[in-house]
Amino acid sequence: MMRIALIGFGEVGRTLAQDLTGKAELSAWDIAVTPGHPNVRAAASAPDAVQGADLIVSAVTADQDLAAAQSVGPLKDAFFLDLNSCSPGHKVASAGAIAAAGGRYVEAAVMSPIGPKRIASPMLLGGPHAHDFLVAMDGLGFTGATAYSEIVGQAAATKLCRSVMIKGVEALLTESLLAARHYGVEQVVLDSLSDLLPLPDWTRTAQYMISRSLEHGTRRAEEMREAARTVEEAGVAGLMSRAIAERQDWAAAHKAALSPDLAAMLDAINKKTP
Repeated sequence: MMRIALIGFGEVGRTLAQDLTGKAELSAWDIAVTPGHPNVRAAASAPDAVQGADLIVSAVTADQDLAAAQSVGPLKDAFFLDLNSCSPGHKVASAGAIAAAGGRYVEAAVMSPIGPKRIASPMLLGGPHAHDFLVAMDGLGFTGATAYSEIVGQAAATKLCRSVMIKGVEALLTESLLAARHYGVEQVVLDSLSDLLPLPDWTRTAQYMISRSLEHGTRRAEEMREAARTVEEAGVAGLMSRAIAERQDWAAAHKAALSPDLAAMLDAINKKTP
C-alpha cells in the first residue's frame, strides 16, 4: 500500500487523513499538536514521518512553508505536494529545498475552501512534476486537481492575485456597511450596488462575505500578507493587499458578532468598534 506523510495536521491535514484512510498507510507530524487520528501514525519528527513515503503533503501555515520543506531530510524520489497559500517566491525556495533533498516538488493552489469537496477540491498544480503526480496518485481522490503550469509559482500567483479581489471585496463590504449602518443607509447602499454589479441578492452576499471574514479572519489575513508579497515580487506596491490583511485581522477579533442577519451582525460589530 502507498505511504503518505502529512506535514501539518490542522484542518486540511485532518480532512485529507480522513479521505485517505484505507487508501494508504498514513503518518503525520505537526510542530504544534500531536496528530490524533486512529488510522494515522503520529511521528516523532518530520524525517520520521516521511520515512519510506511515496507522497508528502505539506499543509502548514504560510510562514512555515519553507521550514516544512527543509525539515523532511533526504528523500528517495517522493512527491512533495505543497498546499500552502504563500507567494511564488516562497514556492520557488521550497521547490529548491525539495529538489536538493531528492524529492519531486509539486505546488498546489487550492481554489476553494477545503470543506465542501475535501480532497476533491479544485487545485491548480504547478512544476515539472505536476502531470506525473496526477498519474501516480490516480485513485486517491484528487479529482479536482489539474496540471496547470510547469513553472513553479504560477499556480500560487493565480490564487493570490485572485485573493486580492475576493478578500478585498470582503474588506470593502465590511468597512462600507459598518459606516452605512451607523448612518442608517445600508439598504440603499446595497440596492445601489446592483446598478454596477448586478447580483441576485446583495444583502445575502454581504452577510456571507462579512461572515467569512469574522470566522476566518486570522487565516485570511495570513493569506493576504502572502498576497502582498506576491504583488510586491511583481514590482507592484502592495498597498491594498496589506490594508486588506489589516482589516481581516481586525475582523477576526469580532467573531462573536456572527449572525445570519446582516443588520444584527453589523450592530454587534459596531458596539465593539472604537
